[in-house]
Amino acid sequence: MFLELAQKRRSIRKYQNNPVPSEKIDAIVEAVLRAPTSRGRNSWEFVIVTDRDLLDKLSRSRPQGAAHLKNAVLGIVVLGNPQISDVWIEDASIASIYIHLAATALDLGSCWIQIRERQHDDTQPAEAYIAEILNLSPHIKVESIIAIGYPAESKPAHPKEHLPYDKVSLNNYGTPYPGGH
Repeated sequence: MFLELAQKRRSIRKYQNNPVPSEKIDAIVEAVLRAPTSRGRNSWEFVIVTDRDLLDKLSRSRPQGAAHLKNAVLGIVVLGNPQISDVWIEDASIASIYIHLAATALDLGSCWIQIRERQHDDTQPAEAYIAEILNLSPHIKVESIIAIGYPAESKPAHPKEHLPYDKVSLNNYGTPYPGGH
């Protein structure tokens, strides 16, 4: 059930040093290639990273929020092509979530690393740093990197009673949604 998968999915930042079998990587790739895109244009692209040196370099893409990638055994760089679609950001974001959910379904941990609109340092955006490392075409944009591996930490589902139901309105904005309690 999808709800059980959504409940199980948590941001995991600590990983075991066990490689992810190619069958599981293939399953994640198939899942992400099934992600919906605006008008079916597939404005996303992906770089699958298993090389430890590359993962280390990518873990330094941001001063905060990317270091855990160094200890992951798999990273998926989620790219977008604005020449294909003006909503490439949305397409790439949906794809990122598909990666998370596929990883969770395969008993892997994952964590989103935001790249778009983030800085590598005072002089260079994280996106430019990654473009150099991965030899990206100038028109290709980087939305995120998803760190993946076998979890070395366990996080319980967020309790239903702690979900922010106050963010949900019924029929009109501000009218409390009665469900969930």
